[in-house]
Amino acid sequence: MSDARQLWMVDRAFDSRNLVTITYASTDGTHQLRKELSSSMLSRTAITAAITAPEAELESVENETRRERFATEASRMAAAHAPDDEL
Repeated sequence: MSDARQLWMVDRAFDSRNLVTITYASTDGTHQLRKELSSSMLSRTAITAAITAPEAELESVENETRRERFATEASRMAAAHAPDDEL
């Protein structure tokens, strides 16, 4: 996969519609990818510590506080887990 980046899980949020939003970010916190899954799909889908995604699918993280938080959490995950570790 050319022009792809490895992203680490930095956040998981549940909402009232039974959706789970999983956010993956780069270790520098500048890029993110959010995935929404139904709670029933979550039980059938392996959620790993990291994913590799095409640059074209990534969003920039503009908020500096969020960027710093994502960088810290992505770096922590990268140090603690192998990319394919199921969480």
